[in-house]
Amino acid sequence: MLDRRQVFGLGAGGLALVAMGPAAAADTPVQGPLTQGALLRGQTVPGAVVLADGRRLRVSGNGHYVFGVAWDRKTPIRLSVQAPGAQAESFSLPIAIREYRVQRINQLPGKFVTPDKSVAARIKRDNQLIGAARAHDTNEEWFAGEFAWPVRGTITGVYGSRRILNGEERQPHYGIDVAAAEGTPLLAPQGAIVRMAEKDLYYTGGTVILDHGFGVSTSYLHLSRLDVAVGQTLAKGDLIGLVGKTGRATGPHLCWRLNWFKERLDASLIVPKMA
Repeated sequence: MLDRRQVFGLGAGGLALVAMGPAAAADTPVQGPLTQGALLRGQTVPGAVVLADGRRLRVSGNGHYVFGVAWDRKTPIRLSVQAPGAQAESFSLPIAIREYRVQRINQLPGKFVTPDKSVAARIKRDNQLIGAARAHDTNEEWFAGEFAWPVRGTITGVYGSRRILNGEERQPHYGIDVAAAEGTPLLAPQGAIVRMAEKDLYYTGGTVILDHGFGVSTSYLHLSRLDVAVGQTLAKGDLIGLVGKTGRATGPHLCWRLNWFKERLDASLIVPKMA
């Protein structure tokens, strides 16, 4: 039986128990490591009001809710859960601070490090399309299920790393890079609706974005072939496309990304450690 004074954080290293204080009188399991870049999933009673830092979260008919932790979050998250007809219960979720790596990538074509002004409009359009694809807030609850790696291979890039491109520092890397042979199939890690299927974005080349419900999306970059269309519904394990090296890439690989709306999260935290 659950101790009602604890919130559960389920991470790659096992089940972590975080004492929450005597005021906690309702079970509020939160799956996901309490760390920067994590996707946190919880379940309460249907009809409950759930707030994270004062922001009201959607609660499904099954009681599921979800939210993300910013990559640079340093303070505890204030979680409030109020079941119908009951008083609100408050929790403080301490967030572990990560030490991110530095990654140096050389021999990139200069146009991908400092783009020419002539492509500014194209890049802006790409970003608008990506933002729109990630803004969907559908009722599906695939996000609450178990995710799988879309492809297996060698991890060559990690979330949060500072990127030095051709000697110039750029924004952090928000994806997981998995090197695999060109043409390797990419499979849907969980059920989803396809929200983007673009063959030639400037930086990311062949790009697919999947909507797993409640603002949770995953992105697949640098594909050599796309096997899905916008609006298509996928089951876990369905073919998305093939590994490639389109866009800003030095070799064939998948850059896999996870978002909760605009919050860029660490996809490696929602799957088992790659064997």
